[in-house]
Amino acid sequence: QLQLVESGGGLVQAGGSLRLACAASGRSFSNYALAWFRQAPGQEREFVSAITGNGDTAFWSYSVKGRFTIPRDNTKNTVYLQMNSLKPEDTAIYYCAGGGPYFWTNVRADNNVYWGQGTQVTVSS
Repeated sequence: QLQLVESGGGLVQAGGSLRLACAASGRSFSNYALAWFRQAPGQEREFVSAITGNGDTAFWSYSVKGRFTIPRDNTKNTVYLQMNSLKPEDTAIYYCAGGGPYFWTNVRADNNVYWGQGTQVTVSS
């Protein structure tokens, strides 16, 4: 079992930065790959970024690559989403998720994905 709690959302102007944090409780945090997803009003949830359990490989969607990073600190059971050069289209509820290797490629079919409650990010133009 993995419990995830996001924090750090808020309102920021376009071009600004925010750092989201996802704190996990439960055993064997480093055994879980972690990912961030987001869902804008009226749109489907979409993948943003992911990182492997040991933190050696990260992945990004095309829309955020080069602007977002996803560091994780296994000593603190926390994964972050550092968001730079924010755009109004980044406005969404951001969700942290954890699961097995590459779980983010097919979350609908995976019954062993853990989700946080989400945190709102609003980017004003």
